Amino acid sequence: MKKKAKKTKSRRNFFTNLFGISVTSLLPISVLASEKSNSTTHKIIKPKKLKKGDTIGLIAPGYAIKKEVLEHAKSTLIDMGFVPYHTDRITWNYGYFSNTDQERADDLNEMFANQKVDAILCARGGYGCTRIMQMIDYDNIKNNPKALIGFSDITALLNGIYQKTGLITFHGPVGSTLDDKYSIQQLDNILVNPKSNTLIENVVFDANSEELNNPEFDRYTITSGTAIGKLVGGSLTLINALIGTEDEIDFTNKIVFIEDVEESPYRIDRMLTQLIEGKTFKNASGIMIGVCIGCDKKPQPGSFTLREVILDRIQHLNIPAVYGMSFGHVTNNFTIPIGINANFNADKMTLKLLEKAVF
Repeated sequence: MKKKAKKTKSRRNFFTNLFGISVTSLLPISVLASEKSNSTTHKIIKPKKLKKGDTIGLIAPGYAIKKEVLEHAKSTLIDMGFVPYHTDRITWNYGYFSNTDQERADDLNEMFANQKVDAILCARGGYGCTRIMQMIDYDNIKNNPKALIGFSDITALLNGIYQKTGLITFHGPVGSTLDDKYSIQQLDNILVNPKSNTLIENVVFDANSEELNNPEFDRYTITSGTAIGKLVGGSLTLINALIGTEDEIDFTNKIVFIEDVEESPYRIDRMLTQLIEGKTFKNASGIMIGVCIGCDKKPQPGSFTLREVILDRIQHLNIPAVYGMSFGHVTNNFTIPIGINANFNADKMTLKLLEKAVF
């Protein structure tokens, strides 16, 4: 009897182990690796703050930039007290890109490696950053940390680099849009003259401003409340483009900021729905939506407005949320440091950084 009991126990252990191995083998690799691929485990790295006379490297990691736009960006940087620098790669054209994938990646890598360059400003957005994510030298970035600034398509670089290296990156104007006092002052507040508790507030429009008559610039609280968390986000289109890749954003306990441009309400609906049905968006601590310029199109009678779509998709999440903050494809643009702890007030529509983003 003892031999039979021992044999039965051994068989039971065998099938238990076999079952465990079988279930694991049936799980998708993406599920098994989700914790590693979607969360930042790197030690946070803050770039040095900027000062007058610093060299700002200009790159075009996406679309090509016109010569006159590039010259205007350089003039703006000079007026701000910086020294602009770029390689010949930025002036080439390869289809709708500024250069080939490899050349654009090389330009980014060399800007980080160049000890004479103090920060990197993307000259424009467009499309193309997701094509070079696997060509970036992330060890080089960790060894040579510096501020990287941009928005729109640059969303992919900002979040991907932060997640893979821990380097704080900056969602702010690109070279072609850095030409108004508000945006320049916001950039200065974060990167040049930072404070430990910087309060970021919406731009105040003049009484005769065109924005006051445009519903896309409406400011409203979607869900009341406050939230604390690290900042992540950017272009809704690019955030969605990262889903399913190793650069997919983990929104858990994060303050998520979102904006987009020239997207019909149904497309905003579709992208928000994809986020909501994803793994972590429902676990965000706060949602801050910028100005979605050109997104309130009504293709046919009876279509939902942008506001109706946003309220329908976001309100039921019961996460503190607002629409209409001063960032995105608009003239007046916050500079938002990705990876920094912040306090978000949905009722006052303010964002307070709880620490400096630079040292």
